Amino acid sequence: MSAVITLLLPATGRGWRYPLALCGLLGLLSLHLWLDGGLPPAAQWAQLWQAPVDFNGLQFHYAALPRAAMALLVGAALGLSGSVLQQLTGNRLVSPMTLGLSAGAWLGVVLASICLPGVLALHPAWPALGGAMLALGLVLLLAGPQGLNGLPLVLGGMAVNLLLGALATALVLLHDQYARNLFVWGAGDLAQIDWQWTLWLLPRLSPALLLLWLAPRPLSLLRLGLAAARGRGVAVSSILLLLLAALWLSAVSVAAVGLIGFIGLVAPNLASLLGARQPRAQLAASAVLGALCLLGSDCLALAFSQWAGDSLPSGAVTALLGAPALLWLARRNLRPAQQAAAPSSVVAGQRRWGRGGWLLAVSLLVLLTLLSVCLSPMADGGQLRWVLAWPEPLLWSLRWPRSLVALSAGAGLALAGVLLQRLLRNPLASPDLLGLSAGGSLALLLASSWLGQPLLQGGPLLVLAGSLLVLGLLLWLGRRHGYAAGMMALSGIALAALLDALVQVVLAKGTADSFAVLGWLAGSSYRVSGAQALWLSLAVLVLGMTALAAQRVLALLATGDGVAQGRGLMLERVRLGLLLLVALLTAVVTAVLGPVAFLGLLAPHIAALLGARRPVAQLLLAALLGAALLLLADWLGRVLIYPRQLPLGMLASVLCGGYFLLLLCWQRLRRGGGR
Repeated sequence: MSAVITLLLPATGRGWRYPLALCGLLGLLSLHLWLDGGLPPAAQWAQLWQAPVDFNGLQFHYAALPRAAMALLVGAALGLSGSVLQQLTGNRLVSPMTLGLSAGAWLGVVLASICLPGVLALHPAWPALGGAMLALGLVLLLAGPQGLNGLPLVLGGMAVNLLLGALATALVLLHDQYARNLFVWGAGDLAQIDWQWTLWLLPRLSPALLLLWLAPRPLSLLRLGLAAARGRGVAVSSILLLLLAALWLSAVSVAAVGLIGFIGLVAPNLASLLGARQPRAQLAASAVLGALCLLGSDCLALAFSQWAGDSLPSGAVTALLGAPALLWLARRNLRPAQQAAAPSSVVAGQRRWGRGGWLLAVSLLVLLTLLSVCLSPMADGGQLRWVLAWPEPLLWSLRWPRSLVALSAGAGLALAGVLLQRLLRNPLASPDLLGLSAGGSLALLLASSWLGQPLLQGGPLLVLAGSLLVLGLLLWLGRRHGYAAGMMALSGIALAALLDALVQVVLAKGTADSFAVLGWLAGSSYRVSGAQALWLSLAVLVLGMTALAAQRVLALLATGDGVAQGRGLMLERVRLGLLLLVALLTAVVTAVLGPVAFLGLLAPHIAALLGARRPVAQLLLAALLGAALLLLADWLGRVLIYPRQLPLGMLASVLCGGYFLLLLCWQRLRRGGGR
């Protein structure tokens, strides 16, 4: 530890801060052991030098000490990983969480637990590493080389989180008997019953020593730019090796304790604030501060668990503390231009959408509606056969609410996506970005888990109240900087991460209700009644007409803030009104159907690529496309694995997310060929 502290001493002579940090670490460690083991510091010191002879000794040696050691190791690994990623990209908002690496690792572990349980038991780090590498590759594909130092990288990470999270949810729902034990892992729990996982993790953190020894020179030269660094002898292979080492540290941490967010974001920024300027000092300080942050967060988790009488995973505490830190760091590190907008990555099509296109789109939607109602598989003598006929009264009463809900929800989310993308001037924005769906979901889960209310009883009102509460918090956060687009996006990301962590706490109980909750979170339409379907369609119709009435405002926003203000547009009021409209559209859909990811991101993209450039054209075409996509997802969810069913929200997320990534790949190849 003294060697690490020596690395942290700055040239300014203020090295007293770091010995003080060491004393704080020892004090925090003693507090942690007291909260977990119930022994005062004097008894702890005595227990260290003797074998356990009673229950308190056993708990201290095999529960409290391993948990504290795990918190220190994982915190240091995540802090070091975040520091490497931030220095490689030059972006202070980058971390394993904001890049979507945690979602990738979650998908890798879920997939391995289902398909290769033996591999997961023997080598748990490799599936997590594979998932993290997949997530990083997708994020870099979304952001591009020009978007590494701003919002596009963070927003791309959010999009990858949605896609990989939807895939993991699908696997858990289809193979619940294999994934039941993953709920606690997904919430990030540091509890230990022996030294097995600590001894497993310790040798696998050896890349940390290599990073501290080898990384400072290439990281120093990278500050001059990639071209200058290569000119001074920094090979691309060394950069890739550093990136792989950072991914490995994150993957082994996730494999050991689950999803722990924000440590890799907060620790490197704290290191910079404390005076660590050179790469070696930043790396070492980030590791020490990461250990401090996670140990302190676990102290809070232990204290709350003892007070409430129920276990609180440490991942929820880190999210609770890290979400405000993300907002503060964004205001501190982003320039005003970056706060206002982020560069776009998808361009509009070259052709304009004409009358023939409108006729074709409406005709296809009508045809798809008829097929979804009339075409379905039927069991006949142990075999399946397809039946194309108007459904019987009983089947009709079951199908028309689902079809109407899919049409209305798809149109509503697509309209919300168009409004949000034009407001933020970023094609990676989506209604999920604001955290409104997560707020509604959390309200329902809290009422079900802590108030004893049956799941889905009074659901629409609870979800709507939760979504509007999140909107109020977003508006309060956005008022200080004039509802700047980029800052509103980051506020939504922070709130969504916080709320999702709390949702994981509820799911971590691992009961039968957890799977019912997970099914609702996947966006299922099977429980929707006719009255709810009619209510949703009417609400989307009214809000959609309001969005069409704002076409002039949307057109002026596209010209830039300066021109819009010159034309008499009051930007703060306009942004507030559009955000309220987006929130209402998202809330009414979530209240009836549940959260549906990615549709509000993709439908505006396709509309723009088809040539719908004006606000009215893009709104209408995106609504048609969103309705068609969600209706198709609902029909596929009914027939793909008949007689079992897949939730349409989850299936829509997978289909739309996969298409979106293929679209970006095609555009990158097209641009590369153009050069």
